[in-house]
Amino acid sequence: MRKVFATLFAVFLFFSVCPERDAFAISNAPINWGFNKGKNGQQADAGAAYNALLQKYGGIYKGNPNDKYVYLTFDNGYENGYTPKILDVLKKEKVPAIFFVTGHYLKSHPDLVKRMVKEGHIIGNHSWGHPDMTQISDAQVREELEKVKAETARLTGQKEMKYLRPPRGILSERTLKLGNEEGYTHVLWSLAYLDWDVNRQRGTQFAYDSIMSQIHPGAIILLHTVSKDNANALERVIKDLKKQGYKFKSMDEFMKTEKLKK
Repeated sequence: MRKVFATLFAVFLFFSVCPERDAFAISNAPINWGFNKGKNGQQADAGAAYNALLQKYGGIYKGNPNDKYVYLTFDNGYENGYTPKILDVLKKEKVPAIFFVTGHYLKSHPDLVKRMVKEGHIIGNHSWGHPDMTQISDAQVREELEKVKAETARLTGQKEMKYLRPPRGILSERTLKLGNEEGYTHVLWSLAYLDWDVNRQRGTQFAYDSIMSQIHPGAIILLHTVSKDNANALERVIKDLKKQGYKFKSMDEFMKTEKLKK
C-alpha cells in the first residue's frame, strides 16, 4: 500500500510542479531535416509526414510550384572572410536575401550584420549558441531566441524578428510549437549541398552545378557564407537563373505571396 501511495504521490508532484509538462505532451523526437532533392525543374519533396507537420505549425521549405520565384537564404554561424563578397554580389544584382545569424556572429562581426540590414536584407534567428534545441528546456529555447532578437535590434534597429532556422537543421514538434509561441515562422529549405565544410570545398564549378542541378520553382536555397565556393559561384548562379526566367524574392514577399494564394 505504501508503494502505491508513493507512486501516486510522485505522479502528483510531477504534474503539479513540472513547468514543461504541456510542451512535452507533444513529441520531442528529433527530426534531422531532409528531403528528396529536386531535379529537372521539379520541386524537392520532404514527404507526406514532414509536409503535414510543417503545415500544422506554419513552417515552410518551398514555395508555389507554378511560380518561377526563388529565395536566397544564408546561414551565418561564424565569419570566414566571404560574406563581404556575397553582399557585394547581392547589391550588384539587386537580389534580396535573409541571413540567419547566431550570437557568435552578432558579437564577432556586428559591422557585417549592420551592412546586411542597411542594404535591405533580413536578419533571421539561428539561435544564440547553435544548440540542438530538442535537447534543451523550453526556457532555454526561449532564451536562445530572445538573445539573438535583442542583440540584432540593438545593433541594427531591426526590432521585428519573424523567421527562425533551427540550428543544425534539427527540430521536433515541440520546438516547432515553441517557435510559434515566440512569434516565429520556421524557414527550412528545399535546395542545399555540402557547402559548410571548409575542409571539403570542391571548387566554383562544383558549387554552381550543385545549385543549378537542383533548382526548381519556389526553391528556398540554403547556402553557408563560410564557403569560398559559394562566394565565387554566386554571381554566375544569379545571372543564369535570371536568364532562365527566375525572379529572386525576399522572405517577406514569400509570406505575402503565399497568403494571397490561399
